[in-house]
Amino acid sequence: MLRSDYPCYLAGRPETPNLGLVVTNKFTCQPAARVALADAHAMDRAIAAAARALEQTRRLAAFERQQVLAHVARRVQERQEELARVLAIEAGKPIRDARGEVLRLADTFRIAAEEAVRVRGEHWPLDISPRAAGYECLWRREPVGACGFITPFNFPMNLVAHKVAPAIAMGCPFVLKPASNTPVSALILAEILAETSWPKEAFSVLPCSRETAEALVSDPRLKLLSFTGSPEVGWALKARAGKKRVCLELGGNAACIVDRDADLDHAAERLTIGAFYQSGQSCISVQRVLAHREVYAALRERLAARAETLKMGDPLEEDTFLGPLISEDDARRVEQWVDEARAAGATLLCGGRRQGSHYAATWLENVDPRCNVSCREVFGPVATLAAFDDFREAVREANASDFGLQCGVFTRDINHVWHAWRELDVGGVVINDSSSFRVDSMPYGGVKDSGQGREGVRFAMEEMSEIRLLVLAKPGG
Repeated sequence: MLRSDYPCYLAGRPETPNLGLVVTNKFTCQPAARVALADAHAMDRAIAAAARALEQTRRLAAFERQQVLAHVARRVQERQEELARVLAIEAGKPIRDARGEVLRLADTFRIAAEEAVRVRGEHWPLDISPRAAGYECLWRREPVGACGFITPFNFPMNLVAHKVAPAIAMGCPFVLKPASNTPVSALILAEILAETSWPKEAFSVLPCSRETAEALVSDPRLKLLSFTGSPEVGWALKARAGKKRVCLELGGNAACIVDRDADLDHAAERLTIGAFYQSGQSCISVQRVLAHREVYAALRERLAARAETLKMGDPLEEDTFLGPLISEDDARRVEQWVDEARAAGATLLCGGRRQGSHYAATWLENVDPRCNVSCREVFGPVATLAAFDDFREAVREANASDFGLQCGVFTRDINHVWHAWRELDVGGVVINDSSSFRVDSMPYGGVKDSGQGREGVRFAMEEMSEIRLLVLAKPGG
């Protein structure tokens, strides 16, 4: 279980100036722990420390950065059950899924440990014309500088890891603000990182108010801001970030296309998990399913039947699939959006029930595309189903969104695979699995309102680095 209280980490050291943030058990809605809240002065000290620490971190040998990351991966595995229970309590994540996130967390640090010793450069020929004869060029990557990170509640360990692990691998100091709903996960990671040789000044983990976190956006001593969260907040942060580099992982309302030749049992199983895993609180959660008319009825039957079997309840029980949403207000919003769609003519296939912070797995068909459950990000266990007659029509419909994160396509037609990869306006196309598939080493990110930049350890390291060029002239010309 959670400890009664947790310090923040300022310049690598625990501090408890107060216990001003109450963390609730998302199932019982009762207080579970208290956490130290940082103020503006603490944030300024943390940023100053991170800026100073760059002189140390940029000079660490690759094997030293690798050792730090490997230690974190090892300790995470040793504390797996403790960390999983923390996730189940503070995030409401079903315990089996929580264990899966902890394993992914260890994977992310392990991948970063491998990549830390692969920060390569390149020889680039310059003799493309007579004036450059005798010149040679090389380039290498250097850390961009101290970074500011803001992370969300839905994957409070692994999405923290996707910022922290690449930063360490690249040699970037950082200041992290975890989500106020789920700060304990990040603070335990800070506790583990403090066991390593990573310079103390080079990291701070500070639960704080939005007003205090504004310094991560506006302070010029931080050279990069990486934010994962809502589009409204993310784009507003970018507008205030000034000269610093900004990476945004934002929302989605992912489509999945089920072609006429798809394996329907496999598609139904993967779509069910993709739509309702984590109660739909994932940026790449399946939200819009487009099925070929020839298989539509059969797929609809399978999807509704599977959704009805998903147990809703206590995240700490092994057979729970649907835990609570992060708050009852969020569950009420989902309820309102479903009611709105039904009032506009949508048909409820299953679900449509709220119990406190829980919402049942819900499928809707005949949904007006202007309804919130279709055109916005539900971030809850609700998905829509519609038919198509032509694959190209389905691709156009999938693209009819302000978002563009990932899209799943179930097909055996190689021509449709190539067409989808070429024409879908998204960051990632997943063939024969749902939009919610992700491996932590792959490039991940979106286009349009879904963000800019890429995560996935090696790709995040590139975002957190600058190319430094060396030109060599042959002596004497």
